[in-house]
Amino acid sequence: MGIPSSLRESLSDPVFWARYTFAAEDGPGADRLGDLEELLDEDDEDGEDLDEDGEDQDTEIRVTFDVGGGQALSLDVDIELDNHELGIVGPGPAEFAGLGWDNLAHWHPYALRWPELDLICQAIAVLDPLLFHPGVPMALLCRFAAVFEDDDVDAAVATVDAAFAALRPHGWDGYWPTGADWLERADFRGENVLWHRDDAGHLWAEQGDDHDADFYSTRVSPPAGNGDGFPHARLKDLLAAAAATVATGRP
Repeated sequence: MGIPSSLRESLSDPVFWARYTFAAEDGPGADRLGDLEELLDEDDEDGEDLDEDGEDQDTEIRVTFDVGGGQALSLDVDIELDNHELGIVGPGPAEFAGLGWDNLAHWHPYALRWPELDLICQAIAVLDPLLFHPGVPMALLCRFAAVFEDDDVDAAVATVDAAFAALRPHGWDGYWPTGADWLERADFRGENVLWHRDDAGHLWAEQGDDHDADFYSTRVSPPAGNGDGFPHARLKDLLAAAAATVATGRP
């Protein structure tokens, strides 16, 4: 568990965050890039990453976040391909269950509601004090959460902002992601997104026709009897494990 060394070294690099948050692709925060634009252009001119044999290298980094009870979130980060995927692993040999993905082509990132993400990050911090909250988990995972009318949005933005600020290098006053940048992509207040809950407690969203921003998510239908679609039961189990970890202070 923990953050792989190859990613840990990037967490204090503004170029990494410019790419990870898509600020480098005219996303929120692009107007603050300043001199980083030259570094980003140089990286683009270098072309594809090749290994010593001239073959394409695997640029994906996998991060696993333990929430307790054998439950964990898996985050695949691929800066070179601008593609990031979130899913559930465990308990035991259970197969990977995809929750969402974010890229520049056909994104469906919004798998979590804000309170769910906050709970998950609290559980991660209980099990690994080095992954304190708000910190690395919140900074990396917030792209997969959205806020709605019944959320405390001010508190959410402040938490995300604190997570990014905790990673900012001392003395660096150039581009750095903010909670406000996150909110630009995550704010679905007034976008006609209605949430439904069944008797088992599973939640899914439905977006009406009258909206400006499309709610791109795979969590938009009730549980399917054949197990296809969004992994509602797996997410419910993961959230229950996270809640137990936070309540007891141990896995």
